[in-house]
Amino acid sequence: MIRFLIRAAIFLGTAAIGILVAAAILPDFQVSPSGALLAIAIFAIAQSLLAPFILKQARRSAPALLGGIGLVSTFVALLITSFFPGGISVTGNIIVTWILATLIVWIITALGAWLLPLIFLKDRAEKRRAADA
Repeated sequence: MIRFLIRAAIFLGTAAIGILVAAAILPDFQVSPSGALLAIAIFAIAQSLLAPFILKQARRSAPALLGGIGLVSTFVALLITSFFPGGISVTGNIIVTWILATLIVWIITALGAWLLPLIFLKDRAEKRRAADA
C-alpha cells in the first residue's frame, strides 16, 4: 500500500511539474492559477485510466503504435483536461502547441515515473533490510 501511495504521489508530482513546465515554456499553453490543482488532478486521473485502455486497443488493433502509447494517452489526457473550465487552455498555433505540450508533459512524467521510484523505493527497501538485520 505504501508503494502504491509513493507511486501515486510521484505521478501527481511529475504531472504537476510537466503541466507547469509546458505552461512556462509555451506561450500558447496556459494554466490558470485557480484551476491548476484541478487541471493536474484531472490530467493524472485521465492519464492513469486511459493508458491501459489505449494500450489494450493498440495491442489488438495497431501493434505498430505500441511505442507511442504514452504520447497518445498524454495527449488525450491533456485534451480531456482542457474541457474543464479554469484548467488548461490552448490558443494561437494550436497544432504546434498541442504537440509540444504533449511532448513536454510526456517526457517529464516518463522520466519521473522511471527515475523517482528508483530513488524513493530503493531507499525504503534499504532501510527495511537494515532494520531486519
